[in-house]
Amino acid sequence: MKKYLLALDQGTTSSRAILFDRDQNILAISQRELTQIYPHEGWVEQNPMEIYSSQYAVMVEVLASSGIDPNEVAAIGITNQRETTILWDKETGRPIYNAIVWQCRRTAPLVQELLDQGLGDHIRKTTGLVPDAYFSATKIKWILDHVDGARERAAKGEILFGTVDCWLTWKLTGGKVHITDATNASRTMLYDIHKLDWDDTLLKALDIPRAMLPEVRSSSEVYGYAALPDAHIPIAGIAGDQQAALFGQTCFAPGDAKNTYGTGCFLLMNTGTRAIESKNGLLTTIAVKLGDTVQYALEGSVFVGGAVIQWLRDEMRFFGEARDAEYYAQKVKDTGGVYLVPAFTGLGAPHWDMYARGCLVGITRGTKREHIIRAAQESIAYQSNDLLLAMQRDCNTQLAELNVDGGASRDAFLMQFQADISGCPIRRPVIRETTALGAAYLAGLAVGVWQDQDELKQLWRCDTVFQPEMDDATRKIKLHGWDKAVGRSLHWMEPEKES
Repeated sequence: MKKYLLALDQGTTSSRAILFDRDQNILAISQRELTQIYPHEGWVEQNPMEIYSSQYAVMVEVLASSGIDPNEVAAIGITNQRETTILWDKETGRPIYNAIVWQCRRTAPLVQELLDQGLGDHIRKTTGLVPDAYFSATKIKWILDHVDGARERAAKGEILFGTVDCWLTWKLTGGKVHITDATNASRTMLYDIHKLDWDDTLLKALDIPRAMLPEVRSSSEVYGYAALPDAHIPIAGIAGDQQAALFGQTCFAPGDAKNTYGTGCFLLMNTGTRAIESKNGLLTTIAVKLGDTVQYALEGSVFVGGAVIQWLRDEMRFFGEARDAEYYAQKVKDTGGVYLVPAFTGLGAPHWDMYARGCLVGITRGTKREHIIRAAQESIAYQSNDLLLAMQRDCNTQLAELNVDGGASRDAFLMQFQADISGCPIRRPVIRETTALGAAYLAGLAVGVWQDQDELKQLWRCDTVFQPEMDDATRKIKLHGWDKAVGRSLHWMEPEKES
């Protein structure tokens, strides 16, 4: 029995590869940062060839550094930044435009056109999503509108669309396989999550040819084989990064929830085989598809989570290393009344305001750098708490605990503040690489490395539990201040000025 699993974790800021054994021990990690391209204000792009080349490079590096024979790898699992949109030439394999990243706001007017056509309710009920420029659908239309001849060629099947998982699978299999999984399809704003098919009404409204779309498969099966110099390894698991993290946290039962602290923050709660329609601005999405069984989730997204720390480091130059934020935040006893709302690209759930912008309020003559850094740290927890409250209202239940992962979950100050402001125990696992672990789990199940989810559940181990320590009165005052600050950031831009 081959006992190694290779997870390819293609994220917004980097491409990573992690090699696990069947006991979920990490044997090797390799990572390369990804170039971010900002052609105009609010636009975010990446080079699809760099996405692939960086991912391929770390895959080869991780195998070489581990000393493991590629033929001993049972399967590859892929997890990816979601909604990021790539169109490429089927014959040459060359992209026809840069990847438009999920954060990009350029298609906000196209979303408004859909709303003006009265399609808002149809989008919510069919796709489970809130109409927004965040998702893939309007990004596809934008590229087809702006690249000469693209729509006509796409109708003939000469131009292919894919999210990042689809692009990587196509490249790794030498152009033999054009597929995506149900979790990624559910993030395009084109996929009927109930009928499990592309939606003709939305395809027609956006003038997107069905011929360019990938086949939608389950999250755990053998899709094809990655061609390496000395081996052909089955690609056997695919899930969007947040669904992969939910699976990696073994949130298999209805009511299980996790929050991932990355570039953005993503809170997901498993709702089982029932798709719950949110009344509080959350998304209904596919959590996982195993065989013919679909599990759904409620999801809330914070667009700017850990990215606010990167902003303080790179643009404001408040410190040299992201990890220094934790140190500076603890140099003051509180924020001195300062709130930072990092709505740099609008606000996600539960507000869904494409025209919100960042604001810093409560500044006095005594405000210091440390106060602003602490306010930035706290903003991540406040935004996550907004999601948690919305989720509890939708499910009419109090969350017993929250599993956490992602880079910023290493920050003990942030995790304690999250427990305090949410009044909820926070559980951090021993294996923090839960996104990659989820991809490995899905791939391993498909090829028999693990027999079932019960076996995976027994492997999960808790590292730290952060218990709430803040009194209710203090929590109420802080949350009131946060709500006031968010109110200042809403509807800042005028819709006609976003183009």
